[in-house]
Amino acid sequence: MKRALIAVAALASAAGVQAQITSSVPEGLSSASDSAGFTKGNYAELDALPDWGGIWFLMRDPAGGPGPQPFLKGEYLERFESWRDQVRENNGVELRSRSNCSPPGLPRIMRLAQYPYEFLFTPGRVTINQEAWMQTRTIWTDGRDHPPMEELDPSFHGHSIGHWEGETLVVDTIGISDRLEFGEGGKHSDQFRLVERIGISPDDPDVLVNHMTMTDPEALAEPYVVEARYRRDRHGALIEFQCAENDRNPVSEDGRTLFL
Repeated sequence: MKRALIAVAALASAAGVQAQITSSVPEGLSSASDSAGFTKGNYAELDALPDWGGIWFLMRDPAGGPGPQPFLKGEYLERFESWRDQVRENNGVELRSRSNCSPPGLPRIMRLAQYPYEFLFTPGRVTINQEAWMQTRTIWTDGRDHPPMEELDPSFHGHSIGHWEGETLVVDTIGISDRLEFGEGGKHSDQFRLVERIGISPDDPDVLVNHMTMTDPEALAEPYVVEARYRRDRHGALIEFQCAENDRNPVSEDGRTLFL
């Protein structure tokens, strides 16, 4: 759908025609003015939301290690075992089919220890700015539904809709690319779903807790549950992350990333 609209705009521009593309009102909204695109008059409502100001760094697990791993099944388990054997035979180096400068995508990008996160509240949406790869994630909170799966282009962040339950943000995400890993090498199907419950810890106002539950009827034998905790730096700021200008890994004829 998006590619078709872009192609139409490009053809119109090439023909010297002023192209105008207007998106349709998202499904689930009672009226067009409920959309996050209408912000004026709605900012006062943000004062009722919790204080997530500053930037947030992932807190490392004191126990160390990779943490709990998903219980895969069927062909997805077979692929994982094949990947694991390949890495072992290659002295721990993974042969990747995409650039080392491409981001990890969801859900792994929400569990990066060295790069902080920033949460911005605006009417109808929560925006997560991530220092890693300078990624921006949008969570729609204006009441819209997910588009039909056949209309979604699989992406690094998928399509996220959320709502507030008290001071907890509940986020439902679908449409995450099945080329991405969600465990240590494990991959999922296009039926993968991520549900997050994000809120301030009752024990510490400077700790944010993200309880993540992943389901996939094709790839997972049971829900995969992990928890991420972040500590606040009230006066910190994100810094620029630039990977592409130093992306020197050659790519083989079959599309594999090689190592210098």
